[in-house]
Amino acid sequence: MADYEFTIVIERDEDGRFLAICPALQGCYTEGETETEARELITDAIRLHVQDRIEQGEPICHEVGSERIKVAV
Repeated sequence: MADYEFTIVIERDEDGRFLAICPALQGCYTEGETETEARELITDAIRLHVQDRIEQGEPICHEVGSERIKVAV
């Protein structure tokens, strides 16, 4: 069993729900009523996504890096 690390982004939508996204895994996202629930759900979604890719013989994307940038508008 291999260990993988991924960056997740958690945002709050206009309805107050929390959206959790894993940018490195296209289409891997979920939502919850609390930040904690969203974090738990995205962990499960990532695990299932990676397991499926392994079973299909598909490569697992590895992040090169992440950073925050500031823009003025």
